[in-house]
Amino acid sequence: MAGKTVGILALQGAFREHERALQKCGAKARQVRTRDELEQVDALIIPGGESTAISRLMQTFQLDEEIIERNRQGMAIWGTCAGMILLAHEIVGIKQPTLGLMNTAVVRNGFGRQADSFEADLDIEGIGSGKGLFIRAPYVQKVWGQANILACFEEKIVMVEEGKLLATAFHPELTANLSIHDYFLQKI
Repeated sequence: MAGKTVGILALQGAFREHERALQKCGAKARQVRTRDELEQVDALIIPGGESTAISRLMQTFQLDEEIIERNRQGMAIWGTCAGMILLAHEIVGIKQPTLGLMNTAVVRNGFGRQADSFEADLDIEGIGSGKGLFIRAPYVQKVWGQANILACFEEKIVMVEEGKLLATAFHPELTANLSIHDYFLQKI
């Protein structure tokens, strides 16, 4: 991990919180808004926010195809909340562009509206127990291929990985627990 830089897609959403969490883990972090900035990072976090807005901005700044290509070249990518939606192959019941990198079908706002936000204890495979902060959170309805389930809440899939891809329905960057950030850093 020494000398590696983690980019945080900084178009919209909770990118500053991820930046602070990475710095607490001892990692170099950089906000990414352009193709040139994306070329200067070794891994990428797509933060929570509004998935439709982030998707449109990725297209406007021509980052979507570049992110897909960088992943093909082996770059690790982690999507939280809206990022989970954008990594999926399919959004259940909605036509919205995604990066289509993970073998997952995601339900947007699967746990309800903003007013239905909550915190829950989770048992995460390979990491242990932790808290999950769910804000208008999606969940994964199904996985296939090489996608692996790492955590569920109320029988809904809330954390998956596939190779160097990681996706969480919840927001680890808004808690004091850095274990998932540390786990992602091991993928780089």
